[in-house]
Amino acid sequence: MLETLNAIDSFVWGPPLLVLLIGTGLMLTVRLHLLQVFRLPRALKLIFTAKNQGEGDVDSFKALCTALAATVGTGNIVGVATAVHAGGPGAIFWMWMAAFVGMATKYAEGCLAVKYRTVDKNGDIAGGPMYYIKNGLSKNWHWLAALYSLFGVLTVFGTGNATQVNTIVTAIDSALTAYGDFSKSMLSTVNLVAGVLVAMLVAMVLLGGIKRIGSVTEKLVPFMALFYVVLALGVVILNIRRFPAVLASIVGGAFDPRAFTGGAIGSVFLSMQKGVSRGIFSNEAGLGTGSIAHACADTRKPVKQGMFGIFEVFADTIVICTLTAMVILCSGVPVGYGSAAGAELTISGFTATYGGWSSIFTAVALCCFAFSTIIGWGLYGSRCIEFLCKTDKVVRPFLVVYSFVAILGATVELDLLWNIADTFNGLMSIPNLIALLLLSGTVVKLVKEFFETES
Repeated sequence: MLETLNAIDSFVWGPPLLVLLIGTGLMLTVRLHLLQVFRLPRALKLIFTAKNQGEGDVDSFKALCTALAATVGTGNIVGVATAVHAGGPGAIFWMWMAAFVGMATKYAEGCLAVKYRTVDKNGDIAGGPMYYIKNGLSKNWHWLAALYSLFGVLTVFGTGNATQVNTIVTAIDSALTAYGDFSKSMLSTVNLVAGVLVAMLVAMVLLGGIKRIGSVTEKLVPFMALFYVVLALGVVILNIRRFPAVLASIVGGAFDPRAFTGGAIGSVFLSMQKGVSRGIFSNEAGLGTGSIAHACADTRKPVKQGMFGIFEVFADTIVICTLTAMVILCSGVPVGYGSAAGAELTISGFTATYGGWSSIFTAVALCCFAFSTIIGWGLYGSRCIEFLCKTDKVVRPFLVVYSFVAILGATVELDLLWNIADTFNGLMSIPNLIALLLLSGTVVKLVKEFFETES
């Protein structure tokens, strides 16, 4: 099964999809005149100055936190570790490149989500790729909306839940083994109990609706991000002598992986593939999922909410993913290139610098990251299945099933989960990217009109 999934994953994430992902981002970057560079200061300023305007379910900051809750997760911890393992240090360079153009992609997604959002019969805001496809394109393209929703429902179970819980139990296992002699059977029991507890907590939050989700993520996301950034910066500072060599390996490894991996990774395409796919897994630029949260924002200006998308990719990939890579590479821990890797590689980077006690703090950070992602993706899945089934009666049963997938994620092998998640991520991005290309003119028009009015 694993070999079959590897083959499918390689096909889905082959050259056509990579060209579509990077090409869409590049096209939007050019048409928006490097907006992610020249408007980044404004995006950062909006985080602190955005005001409620009475037209959404949650304020803009809570919408951002909900979107960040879904993106700042195991992609930042395990995704980076697997990218370095499978693609060498050069994969981080390609992750940066994907993030740069991904800022423009994410901007367009947030902008269109607010532009074409709708209000359902219960008075709740609904938006995202399926809605800007339905409301922004002709009927000839509506099948894309259904396809996106279908892939979205399938994706949330792996990407949004199972892989996240797998990271939680890995972090707990690492912390426990660092301070005691635990047998495999004991750890299996701990994992099962952890899976049940996570399932119950997720159900409690998700069944409370978007307002409860926003309240939880507003408190959890800033705390966990700041905590992790400080801890990771400490690793870099304490190992600063290795920093120049690490940068050289990232840039040089992007074009000559063999020279920096002892020959274990010899393909530039493999390095690019792993960097881009893991980057997309982390920041979700191109998947369109974050726009589902941004559509709920309390704003009248699509262009302003799009700014939050720029910040989202910047914070997720340029800051947190980069720091994770630095923790692994600057700490000097052995990296077995070409083999499987998980959260334990990132944890070992912290423990090699701070000592065994840091495994506890790292485990807490990982649990917060993963839990917030499960919550965010639960919202995405509920919106997708509601659109697909054309009724909100399926939402609560779906959320119950989604919550208890956590138990499966706590007990299944890592490789299997990541291959499934990667494959569906790729499939989910295709209809969204096609829609972004078709609606790019609308985004350009909205931006032009907004800044002409502002100036």
